[in-house]
Amino acid sequence: MGLNELSGVLWRERQLLELLLFKLEEEQLILTSGRTQWLGHATREVESVLEQIRSAELGRAVEADAAAREVGVPEGSSLTALAAAAKAPWDELLQEHHEAFVSLTDQINALAEGNRDLLASSHRAAQETLMNLQENVQTYDPKGGAHGTDGGSMLLDQAL
Repeated sequence: MGLNELSGVLWRERQLLELLLFKLEEEQLILTSGRTQWLGHATREVESVLEQIRSAELGRAVEADAAAREVGVPEGSSLTALAAAAKAPWDELLQEHHEAFVSLTDQINALAEGNRDLLASSHRAAQETLMNLQENVQTYDPKGGAHGTDGGSMLLDQAL
């Protein structure tokens, strides 16, 4: 146990984060294409990768504590602290892992936020469309009085 094992776990975790990024991008493509019948599958795949990441994080914590003892820093130290205390080539390798994690996390957060925004706007659009399907929607006129609409003609996207 030590730096070599920690590095192996970190590589596995990086691969999982890259897979999560890919799955989130797939989810975004489904959302933007309007082919929502596949959204459930994409969401389950994202959740599956997240579960694998949680498992990997437990293994990383164990290996990081062993590596911390090896380099003489307290258990629970950050990856940056481990890199600072480790000798070459481990110092550089651990720092590269840290930088990759920061980059992947930023990309994942941005993509997840974009997907949440797409889902929210799709939800609002569906609600508005369903409201417009009602025969007599009550709104307010410029003077604040109740005003019914006649419904009129409309176009309905069957993908809803």
